[in-house]
Order: sequence, then structure tokens, then C-alpha cells
Amino acid sequence: MSDTPTTSPPPKLSAVWVIPLLAALIGAWLVYSNLSGKGPTITLTMENAEGITAGKTTVKTRNVQVGLVENVRLSEDLSHTLLTVQMQAGTERMLVEDTQFWIVKPRVDREGISGLSTVLSGAYIELLPGTGGKPPRAYAVSDVPPPQLTGDGLFLTLISDVGSSVDTGDPVNYRNLRVGRVVDTHFDPDEKVFRHQLFIEQPYDVLVTQTSRFWETSGLGFKLGAQGFEAQIGSLESLIGGGVSFAVPDPNMSLGPSAQDGDTFTLYPDQEAARRALYSQTLDYVLMVQGSVRGLRPGAPVEYRGVRVGTVETVAWGFGYEGPSSMQQNPVPVLIRLEPQRQAQRTEVSMSRWRTEIAAMVDGGLRASLQTGNLLTGGLIVTLDFHPDTAPATLEETYRSVPIFPTVDGSGISKIEDQVNTLLTTLNSLPFNDIANNLNHNLDAMTQAAESLDALVANPALNSLPQQAEKTLVALQEVLESWRGDQNSAAFREIQSTLQKLNQMIDRATPVLETLNERPNALIFQDSAAPDPQPRAQ
Repeated sequence: MSDTPTTSPPPKLSAVWVIPLLAALIGAWLVYSNLSGKGPTITLTMENAEGITAGKTTVKTRNVQVGLVENVRLSEDLSHTLLTVQMQAGTERMLVEDTQFWIVKPRVDREGISGLSTVLSGAYIELLPGTGGKPPRAYAVSDVPPPQLTGDGLFLTLISDVGSSVDTGDPVNYRNLRVGRVVDTHFDPDEKVFRHQLFIEQPYDVLVTQTSRFWETSGLGFKLGAQGFEAQIGSLESLIGGGVSFAVPDPNMSLGPSAQDGDTFTLYPDQEAARRALYSQTLDYVLMVQGSVRGLRPGAPVEYRGVRVGTVETVAWGFGYEGPSSMQQNPVPVLIRLEPQRQAQRTEVSMSRWRTEIAAMVDGGLRASLQTGNLLTGGLIVTLDFHPDTAPATLEETYRSVPIFPTVDGSGISKIEDQVNTLLTTLNSLPFNDIANNLNHNLDAMTQAAESLDALVANPALNSLPQQAEKTLVALQEVLESWRGDQNSAAFREIQSTLQKLNQMIDRATPVLETLNERPNALIFQDSAAPDPQPRAQ
């Protein structure tokens, strides 16, 4: 028997281990495939999770799903909600610093009705890919879509004072044609103004020029001024939510160069204010009004023979600034502003030439006066016209460093008030008490006369008077008929003889009457002078 050890062959792998090993390889491949098919996990913050459901709410961009909300929870301080979103593979490039998220759900606002597709499917989160930067740890989800920052068109900025009613989504109109939208509105606390970002769509962006002016539109507006009653009705969309309109307010003005992307304009409260802002070159004068300025308002027109040449800027400008004593027996200063660009129809005019020519016109008798612009409202306007019979005047005298424009008395509502006051004073001076007493006395006398007349009418003798008169007339008629019927009676012959004698007498007296008519002295003097007597011869 040999001591050499013997070796046995290695044990073979049992077939029973093949299946677990294969299952482990498949599981590893599935894990790798699952991990490699997922994108990053991000956190979204929201004020509240209304409409959000874990495992159901999706994240989309251009209506393509790119993620799914896996968990919804409250923050540690309970001030907001946190959403855990599992993004799909390949979405890393979308998640940068300026990526924006907002919730899409049914909404009714100034832009109309949107999000109706989510009524059945539920709300979802829209993603707008960013352009660059390091991705943050969490993104904020907005309740409204972000403003439009890109597109084919023109982006402009409008600046308005506090109190503007323009908001995001309002339409931008050009002559009642919608050409754009207000895409963003925010308040600047440092400058205390509103800043509105507008987007003008192509091909309407060429309508905006450097001469264009923007103003608010409320859809339905009423104005009662010196010119009368004005009503402005815009489109239905602007009627509901307002909006912005733009144009060159004066069609005679040149359009100027085209506006550029990012230009800034001023938003005016109405079209008239926008038109006035178009006239940047002005001449200021002061009117010293002796009478009342009731009915004269800032913005009232200044007209020359019916043509508007300027605007009333301020009424009672600096009146009483030196104290109450300065208001006594002093005229009321009214600041007016002449606008040469209205007549020149150009963006630039020679102001020195206008000053010189207006001074020459004042030397020639040009004067200002207050006239009634509207009898219904009592509004006044300022009119300029020539009055050559007035005293000479110049523009050398100033008030607070502004030339004083000479004035004359107008025929405004104040004159009508003076006439009415004079009439009332005259009526008050009348002795109404004496007139009333005399009238009462006359009424008493008339009452007494009426009572006497009633008593007279009630007298039986007066009531029988008509009957007696009727009997007398009947008797007289019978007598006349008896005379007419019996022509052979003695009474009838006697009357006939008397009438014949009367006719003969008239015939004889006729020559005498004619002679007296021709010569009234015929009864005293003879018809012809008697011859002078001749003495007898001795």
C-alpha cells in the first residue's frame, strides 16, 4: 500500500444554483435599468397644494410629461407645502437657475377662460426650461403663468403713476384693434411708479414709433366738459377688463422713427392727456381775471377764433400765496399754455419766432377773455381775439416770472349771473306788500260788487223786466203793422204830409247851407259891394 496521497476532481457547480444566479443578474439589470431611466429628483414649493395629488399630478412642458409628483408634505414651519418630483431621464438640462414652474388649472381672468382641459384630468404643473445657471435646491411654483419674455414682436415698458388700473393680461389696442398684451405689471417702491411690460405682436410692431403715445382705456367712459358731453365705448374685452391704447394722437404730426425693443414710454390716464403730452414745446402766460372764474377748469381749451391753440393749465395759480390779505381786491391769476405744435403740425417749431409774433399781436390788440363753452354745464373757455379799441398793452409785465397776457371782459356765464343778480335786486326793491294789500282791497270790492249783482238779479222786478220789454215790442210791432196795412187812414195821411213838408224845407235850405259852407260870413256881408255914392253937382 503506497503512502502517496490521491487527489479528487473539484466539485462541479450544481444546477440548482443556476436559477438564483440568473435571477440575481436579472434583478441587477432591472435595478440598473430603472436607475439609469430616471432623472433627478427635485423639490417644488407652493403656498398650498390645491389640486395636487401624489402619484397622479404630472409635470409637463409643451404638453409632454417630463416628471411626476411622488410626495406632498408640509414644510417644517407649516408656512407652505413641499412637493417631491421625480423627473425623467434627460431633463437635467432643463433644470437650471431660471427654470420656471406654474400650476395649470381652470381659470377665468382678463385673458379669458383657460385650463378647461384640466377639468377632467386634473391640474398639472407646467415647466418652462431656463437658459443657464446653477440649479437651486428647490423651485417655487407660481399660481399664474410667467410673463412672456420671448417671441416675434416688440417688448416695451410703460411707466404710470400710482392708481393705474392696468394689469397683467390686459389687451393692447391700436384704433380698437388688439395688437398685443400686457405681459407683466409690478410696482416700483423706490420711484413709486408702476412698470408695465407690453408685447406687441408682429406685424403690428411697426405701428409703434417714437411719436406714439399710450393711454389707459376703460371700455366705457363719460366726460362732461366745456365742449359738452362725450361718451367713449371700446371693445367688449376692454369694457370688461380695461386695457391700453396707443397711436399718434394728432394725425397731422409726423410719425417719427420706429420704436426699438425695450423702449420706455409714459402711460397717460386718457387720450386727451396723451395728446397734450405730444406738444412738448409750449409758451406760458398768465391771465389776471377780475371777475369770477367759476366754471373754468384745468384742461379747458384756449381758442383763437374757434381754433384750439392751447390749454388752461392751472386756475387760481398762486392766488393768495402771500396770505389772505393778498386775496382782497386782487384779480385771480390763471395759467394758460399755448401749444404752437398744434398749428405748425411739426415736432419742432421756432419758439423765439412764436414769442416775437405773439408780442406783436398783443401790441395790435390781441386780448384774452373768458367765454361760455357750454350753457348746460356752465363750463368756461379762454378765447383770444383782436380788440383794437382797447387800451395799449404789452407782455413786459410778469407775475411770478411769467408774462401777463392782457384781458378784456367777456360774455361768459359771470355776466349772466350779474344780470340775474341785478334783476333779483330790482325785484326785491318792489313794494310787494303794498301791491298785495291793494290787490286784496280790490278783491274785496269785487266780492262786494258780485254780491250786489247777485241781489239785483234776485229782485223780482228785474226778473219781470224782460217780459215787460217783450210786451212793449209786441205792441209797437202791432202799431206799425196797423199803419202799414191801412194807407187811407187819417194817421197815415198825416204822417205822409209831414214828410213831404220836411223834404220841401230841406230843398229850400240846401242853397243857403251851401253858401254858408263856401262863405261863412255871407249872413253879415252882402254878396257884392255897393257902389260908392256920388255927390250931386251944384
